[in-house]
Amino acid sequence: MEDNRSKILSEVRGMVPALSGKMNGEPLVYLDNAATTQKPSQVLDFLSDAMVHSNANVHRSMYELSDRSTSLYEVAREKVRSFINAPGRENIIFTSGTTASINLVADTFCRRLKAGDEILIEGDSHHSNIVPWQLAAERNGAVVRVIPTDVMLGKGRSGRVAFEELDSMLSDRVKILALTHISNITGLVNPVGEIISKAHARGIPVLVDGAQGIVHEKVDVQAMDCDFYAFSAHKIYGATGVGILYGKTGMLESLPPYMGGGDMVETVTYQKTTYAQLPLRFEAGTPNFTGAASLSPALKFAEDLREGEVGKVLKDEEGRIISFMTEALSSDPDIEVYGTGENKAPIFTFNIKGVNAGDLAQLLDKMGVAVRSGLMCAEPLINSFGANSALRASFAPYNTLEEAQTFVKCLNRAKNMLL
Repeated sequence: MEDNRSKILSEVRGMVPALSGKMNGEPLVYLDNAATTQKPSQVLDFLSDAMVHSNANVHRSMYELSDRSTSLYEVAREKVRSFINAPGRENIIFTSGTTASINLVADTFCRRLKAGDEILIEGDSHHSNIVPWQLAAERNGAVVRVIPTDVMLGKGRSGRVAFEELDSMLSDRVKILALTHISNITGLVNPVGEIISKAHARGIPVLVDGAQGIVHEKVDVQAMDCDFYAFSAHKIYGATGVGILYGKTGMLESLPPYMGGGDMVETVTYQKTTYAQLPLRFEAGTPNFTGAASLSPALKFAEDLREGEVGKVLKDEEGRIISFMTEALSSDPDIEVYGTGENKAPIFTFNIKGVNAGDLAQLLDKMGVAVRSGLMCAEPLINSFGANSALRASFAPYNTLEEAQTFVKCLNRAKNMLL
């Protein structure tokens, strides 16, 4: 069994060239996957080949190179549709990232709001699921309200969102609810399906920030019944600069265009413009067509990591990593972990008392360990724990228990150097 585990892990890691590299002369231990993932060879090869043999604008030209590019772009759209079980290709909008996807909805949906209307977000939200709603609310006098975490209520330190507060917050004034699938700080998996049902019972649409959820959970947007789901290609082995917005057909059709330009129009005169059908209505200008097309091999790689014996081994390895990291961090009295409890993705954010997180990250860098330090684009949540920065180690399916053990060993070494 152990031989099979080692063989499968070695084969998976062998598909990702960056993982065999070095950093500062040490074997690379890459643990900043919540920020961006490393890419498998099939994605890298695809991008290189597409830039040479299919580099032409999509949807616009009557020549073979453009036809190839358009085909790759639309095949990727279908791959995304299948991966998240969306009902149709018109439900899949390509954007430049999760941030752009949420901004699109916040800007267009909230144009219908008026003074006193409310937008609900969570206390564990990324800045990209806070600031767009604040900007939208400022334009029309709406109010952004926050579903608190247990820390914010003084009822615990787990970082869990206190969804028991939701019933009292849902009212006729609430016009949209923006949820986080998995927190990029705590790693806690939120019960989005249950919360969506509650919101829909009050006629309230729901957007889900799936930047982390798409990596660690099997997403079925129809079963989840979300109105919008947003995520980024680069979080799940694809290219940077590409995002996806899933929207129910009726919801997308109810939104006005977000940006104007080429490809999102039907007819244009100096007096009036009519708009293209979904999904092109929300894809103005030249898209990152090569990056978007890379979602085909990227999502195929993600599927391969979840299926059969490979999927079983990697899921077991993830469980071993979570157990090891939880025990190693919680057993050290000098460490405060931000995000504890069951149903947790392998994302660990913490501080060592008396040690600057940035100093820790720099020392770990010298040891070949890549982690994130700072506020992780979640300043209100980090601040709620009484901290102004933190260290985060985030694991992907291609990481191993041995890497987790190396991380803890290097962390203890760095700690002893700084205390």
